[in-house]
Order: sequence, then C-alpha cells, then structure tokens
Amino acid sequence: MDAMLDLAAVILILIGALLCLTAAIGVLRFRDVPTRLHAATKPQVLGLILICLAIAVSLRSWPVVAFLVPVVLIQLATAPLSAHMVGRQAYRNGTVDETGLYVDELAESKRTPPASGG
Repeated sequence: MDAMLDLAAVILILIGALLCLTAAIGVLRFRDVPTRLHAATKPQVLGLILICLAIAVSLRSWPVVAFLVPVVLIQLATAPLSAHMVGRQAYRNGTVDETGLYVDELAESKRTPPASGG
C-alpha cells in the first residue's frame, strides 16, 4: 500500500511540475497580456494544487495537510485577483489589443473618468 501511495505522489508531483513549467513557458512565449495572464494563473494554480496533494499523500500526516490547506486556499484567492488587477491595468494603459476583445465591458469607464461623477 505504501508503494502505491508513493507512486501516486511521484505521478502527482511530475504532473504538477509539468503544469508549472508550461505556465512559465507560456508567460515567456505568449505575446499579449490576456494570454500571458491565462498562462500565469490557470496551469500554475493547478500545478501547485497537485504538488501540495502529492506532499500530503507522501507524508501522510494531518499537521502537513493542515499546513497545506491554507497554502492552496490563499493561492486560489490571490491568483485570480492579481490577474484581474494586472489585466485591468494593462487595459487602462492601452497595452491590450482592443480589436481582439469579444466584449469590452470597460469601454464606458474609459470614456468617463472614475472621479467625474457621471
């Protein structure tokens, strides 16, 4: 049974590391902000979750699980939030290709400054 759990942990670590590697390659290779943000958040978070799951399976200890759960929860909370803020700032700076957007929900806020009251 221990050998099966160790094998599962190794497989989870390899898949998680591969996802983190693809996230890093995507951040370096993609050309625009939205695709870079997608690469920086989705596979990286899933890779971290898989690696944390592998650690929990490998060590088989409740204190380790109690330590890893907040790590995963904080990552799940901060990655989308930071990606949203970076994407919004890139839109405001004009570094996002607006012709490639299907829906432009921020077009109205671009015409009216936030502090103008209108």
